[in-house]
Amino acid sequence: MPEGDTVFLAGRRLHDALAGQELTRGELRHPRLVQHDLAGRTVLEVVSVGKHLFTRFDDGTSLHSHFRMDGTWHLYRPGRPWRGGGDHQIRAILEVPDRVAVGYRLHDLDLLPTEREDTWVGHLGPDLLGDGWGPEAATEVERRLRADPDRELGAALLDQRVACGVGNLYKAEVCFLVGVSPWTTVGALTDAQVRDVVARSHTLLSRNAWRPEQSTTGDLGGNAQHWVFERGGRGCRRCRDVVRTAGQDDGSPDREDRIAYFCPTCQPGPHPPLERRRGRRPQQQSGRQARY
Repeated sequence: MPEGDTVFLAGRRLHDALAGQELTRGELRHPRLVQHDLAGRTVLEVVSVGKHLFTRFDDGTSLHSHFRMDGTWHLYRPGRPWRGGGDHQIRAILEVPDRVAVGYRLHDLDLLPTEREDTWVGHLGPDLLGDGWGPEAATEVERRLRADPDRELGAALLDQRVACGVGNLYKAEVCFLVGVSPWTTVGALTDAQVRDVVARSHTLLSRNAWRPEQSTTGDLGGNAQHWVFERGGRGCRRCRDVVRTAGQDDGSPDREDRIAYFCPTCQPGPHPPLERRRGRRPQQQSGRQARY
């Protein structure tokens, strides 16, 4: 599922392309919405709330979309070919004189009164990329994290009711940077570590919000953007131990375990049993010993 910064950037690009303009074409191909024609409505703004997008119109309605695992919005110049998927995957077309926004594989698409947007997002925690982010929002996220001290940190970070925006990428990277295993319970964290978790979640998302590249290391090179995410079986970029992977239950009843990436040396704490790896151990730095 896309991270919150991906949705944020998509929303800003849609806003820049559509806001303040009247739709010359407003076609909805979702089975529940095919009877609605949005042509003639003016787009007021496009805003993101965590992983949700709202396109707001001048008649007091909003088009809600959620990417889930494979949804996306593409922008094109009129007359240019559409390359986001087959015609059968198109769920929405919003066209203004100089841009066409095409929504592909938008399984969650709803048309609702703007005043009822809270029905879709009111249960979520503070938005890590929201305009209202500040000390009060950070304190609220800390409170929500501590509310279930027996919960594993990795699962809590993915819970959008705690804070919205973190996905599997930032879950892995935040746990690494804080120096704890994703299976560490929230109650085992110090107050300083809880504050660090929240601060790093906000910082990492904010750092990448205005660009398509998602780097947590400060390096935009394709092989060096992340500390542990998608580096299973390779050497840790900090200590050279082997980055491991294991499934972690995020608490969702309808979802399979999510893959957790972690370095057992840099991230002490509980984790599933690790297979002993054969062959030469990776060279260690600073005299540290790899643990298998």
